[in-house]
Amino acid sequence: MLILLIAHSFLRWLIVLVAVIAIVKFALGWLRGGEFKSMDRGLASGFSGLLDLQVTIGLILMIWTGLAGVGFPMFRIEHATTMIIAAVVAHLPARWKNAADTIRFRNTLFCILGALLLVYVGVMRLPGGWSR
Repeated sequence: MLILLIAHSFLRWLIVLVAVIAIVKFALGWLRGGEFKSMDRGLASGFSGLLDLQVTIGLILMIWTGLAGVGFPMFRIEHATTMIIAAVVAHLPARWKNAADTIRFRNTLFCILGALLLVYVGVMRLPGGWSR
């Protein structure tokens, strides 16, 4: 289980890195009126896929350690719930796949920002927050 905890801890920084790249790319695309290309779809999908992986690892850890004796204190349930909602928000850009490119850039940018805000709140729910 330690390897899953380490993976869960390090994966968050990869998510932050991809999110920063995506925010810059989508903000520039929106402001410059660029064309939403396959790289943009891949970046949005990569972000949501990494969040899916993070949620999956987190749920495995929560259930495994919870049943092993740690239990299910409220902060763990709040953290898991917030992160699941963040993953759902990260998948919302798929709803605008037929929209104009400017709208896709804008909506995808705001979805990533919203997901990051939820991730921030979810991590802060844990004892130690981001210093863990």
